Amino acid sequence: MQKNEKLVKEITRRDEDFAKWYTEICLKAELMDYSDLKGFIIYRPYGYAIWENIVNYLDNRFKETGHENVYMPMLIPESLFNKEKEHVEGFAPECAVVTIGGKEELAERLIIRPTSEVLFCEHFRKVVTSHRDLPKKYNQWCSVLRWEKTTRPFLRGKEFLWQEGHTVHKDKEEAEKETLDMLKVYERMGSDLLAIPFVTGRKTESEKFAGAVDTYTIEALMHDKKALQSGTSHFFGDGFAKAFDIKYQDKENKPQYVFQTSWGVTTRLIGALIMVHSDDEGLVLPPFVAPIQVVIIPIMSHKPEVMKTSQKIYDKLKKSGIRVKLDDSDRTPGWKFSEYEMKGVPLRLEIGPRDIENKTCNIVLRHTKEKISLPLDKLDKEITKLFSKMHQELYDRALKNVTDNTRKVNSYQEFKEVLNSHGGYLKMSLCDNPACEKKIKEETQATARCIPFNEEVINDNCPICGQAAKYKILFAKAY
Repeated sequence: MQKNEKLVKEITRRDEDFAKWYTEICLKAELMDYSDLKGFIIYRPYGYAIWENIVNYLDNRFKETGHENVYMPMLIPESLFNKEKEHVEGFAPECAVVTIGGKEELAERLIIRPTSEVLFCEHFRKVVTSHRDLPKKYNQWCSVLRWEKTTRPFLRGKEFLWQEGHTVHKDKEEAEKETLDMLKVYERMGSDLLAIPFVTGRKTESEKFAGAVDTYTIEALMHDKKALQSGTSHFFGDGFAKAFDIKYQDKENKPQYVFQTSWGVTTRLIGALIMVHSDDEGLVLPPFVAPIQVVIIPIMSHKPEVMKTSQKIYDKLKKSGIRVKLDDSDRTPGWKFSEYEMKGVPLRLEIGPRDIENKTCNIVLRHTKEKISLPLDKLDKEITKLFSKMHQELYDRALKNVTDNTRKVNSYQEFKEVLNSHGGYLKMSLCDNPACEKKIKEETQATARCIPFNEEVINDNCPICGQAAKYKILFAKAY
């Protein structure tokens, strides 16, 4: 039991030092480890399994909506990268460059992909010739490299895993619909898989992706009341098409430029899961994304009937499609309880001689510590019901955090006071001059997270410059 107590005591409390608490969970829940190269992490099996469940969910949604997976090269010739100037200016400071191949200097520098827009554009230029070729709806699962100065596990790293969708369409309307449809896929991932209520909206001009006409975002609010951009969907218009000469012959045999989109999420979602749901005892995982949904802990495992019954329960749950683990190791039950609490396993199932005699078992819910007794002959059905109940409770808890920490403000003075005293999301209307948004960012470190959909302006005039207010903007300090 000493080991059990030590495991819990070693975790810093969330409200004492949120950054330290976060890092300790990443390490102690065995999600990742630091590599010998600064800014790069090792995805340990448990952390990578969470990513796999996200990948599986999204990959199914993508294929249901007619997208195909492809894979592009890791390296981009610098001349190709420079074709789209606005895009290059946005990414140039973060690029890593290969200059030597084998033992020889390369004739042309090669950019390690920070993103793959230019590669997809060059490919589309070659394979799209007719209206019959459209639309092309591709997705890529890969890693990218961005030479970030400050890194934090899952939230910001020099190399991270992601998916990037790239599509080409015959006209603006079709491409705009694709952009918003994929945003909805991400939003539904939050509600159905991650139990995270994303706030969605359009990015301001100064916050949109380099080269995009419009960028749309899913934003999540963490326990410490900071926001996290958790995914984006971009409408490119025909800007990249003109830069790369991507044309097709329409039905009248007239050349037309295509319209493009791009959209993506990353392993940053793992960071969101940690910071939205976890507590002072460790990781808390929603059941549908958890690598292990149920862990079986035999009590008095030296008794044959206990292990025999535990194995039967394991086989039954596994056959029902539940991700289950039977821990038959020689560690004490108390140690196991602590370990699986730390790892955020949604349900702990305890089975001992008395339980077998009563034909029941004890179930402990990780997110509330509630302990209930269930009949052995109905375990699979009852556990499935518990998953839905837990997921909804975690979602509602996260939604309450968003609702309780979203405030409307009418003046810049009120904005600063509320931000400093409370944090969270602040809604305020501004004009369309980027200088006003820039002033807020420089003076308060709060950034424009998005312009929420279908919301009216709060105040008639911009609190910064006094000009007519155009947009209601959601601000927050963010990761």
